Amino acid sequence: MLKINVNSYLCPALNFNHFILLLKKEFDIEFRQKTALNGIILFVLSTVFVSYLAFQHVIAPNVWNALFWIILLFGAIITASKSFLNEQKGRMLYNYFIYSPREVILSKIFYNSILLTFVSFLTLFLFSIFIGSVVQDLGTFSLILFLTSFGFSAILTLMAGISVKAGGSFTLTAILSFPLTFPMLLVAIKVSKLAIDGIAFSVCLQYLLVLLLLNLIVSILSFVLFPYLWHD
Repeated sequence: MLKINVNSYLCPALNFNHFILLLKKEFDIEFRQKTALNGIILFVLSTVFVSYLAFQHVIAPNVWNALFWIILLFGAIITASKSFLNEQKGRMLYNYFIYSPREVILSKIFYNSILLTFVSFLTLFLFSIFIGSVVQDLGTFSLILFLTSFGFSAILTLMAGISVKAGGSFTLTAILSFPLTFPMLLVAIKVSKLAIDGIAFSVCLQYLLVLLLLNLIVSILSFVLFPYLWHD
């Protein structure tokens, strides 16, 4: 009879070497299959190009900002929804007895945050080429992208895990994620508009702190709740 690793379930300690191995495994799988990366690049490129065909010039900052975050939100959902779809039952059972659930969820969150950060800056780069850039404070805007990418990653990775356990798919992940991503999305839209207008960093700081707090909350929730999901 299989013995459940109770210590990994109860003990909050993390093995950094296990975390690195899991993170490396995520990159190895991605570079071997390239399904998520190629799919998201194609999505971003096609949506930005369609936007270019529709506008064909630099559009109003409000419209630019809204369009940018719409594309980025759906790109994030497409990227993170595949977090657990590539995990076969045999591999998941192996990870169950070797790694703690917190090591698994943190490795996936960090991997998805790296991937989403790449997608964010790719979207910004393509926007600048095809539609034109209206961002005056690029440094603050870049910081917003870093914080939002990590926050989206934490939310969507946890929702992807719940969706897989429920036997769902991409659709269920999207349905579960939308209500949770809205607060972070609203703050990101607000502060990014300030960065686009070149407003002083001191004004943007309060919104950046809110983004940081939201990141902390969703990370703690993922850290606390995922073990119950993992051992179900």
